Amino acid sequence: MGQKSSVDPGLKPLPFQGVNPREALADIVVGDAIPTDERIWVPQAENVWFRPLCLNAGQGYWTNLLRVRRSGVLACHRHPQPVHGFVLKGRWRYLEHDWEAAEGSYVFEPPGETHTLYVPPDVEEMITFFQVNGVMYYTDPYGKNIGYEDVFTKIAMCRAHYTEVGLGETYVDQFIR
Repeated sequence: MGQKSSVDPGLKPLPFQGVNPREALADIVVGDAIPTDERIWVPQAENVWFRPLCLNAGQGYWTNLLRVRRSGVLACHRHPQPVHGFVLKGRWRYLEHDWEAAEGSYVFEPPGETHTLYVPPDVEEMITFFQVNGVMYYTDPYGKNIGYEDVFTKIAMCRAHYTEVGLGETYVDQFIR
């Protein structure tokens, strides 16, 4: 039987005294996850930007903040792997569903889900944390493939944008693992 985890307020804190594997990747700590510097937001579509947090090239997933200002749409797309989301600000829905994700909501998107993200006109700004695994296949409303995004296209978008706004193409490297 495993040992229970507990917190003893009288116990002196002692950090791990062993050695981590040499091959272990470095932590990512983003202190200003919702940045005040507008240059950090990467444009994705009209009124839609993302802020990279972790671009995991080794495992093919990414985490980011998605921001939509004014009414906006993230085009119809399909996920072959699960997606997790947590709404930090505002609200949104999928045109294909009758539920709405509001501030504080958690959303699980199962593999195979095809949907169109929509922010209504009365929402000034929506920010949602997403973990996207694998690929996003963009489709027309009838399911015909019209493009895709994966961790590598996200990295390329970041490099191009950060070069254009003066942060430099290597600015994105801090988020790549």
